[in-house]
Amino acid sequence: MSQGQDKKEAKSIACMKCQIPMELGKVEVFYLNNKFPIELLKCPKCGLVYIPEELAIGKMLEVEKALEDK
Repeated sequence: MSQGQDKKEAKSIACMKCQIPMELGKVEVFYLNNKFPIELLKCPKCGLVYIPEELAIGKMLEVEKALEDK
């Protein structure tokens, strides 16, 4: 996904709590006792992070398999 698409997606996704558009920002994801820095959509007011389905199902599954192989 290009940076332009990311910004367009951010404008179309609002925080469920604050009802304001989410913005791209750096967050740390903790998964299976490992920490990963990543840029995701997050609420500029409360910090709630949006994790897209393709990341949750696709990429995280790949990470889990890679960590299990170690």
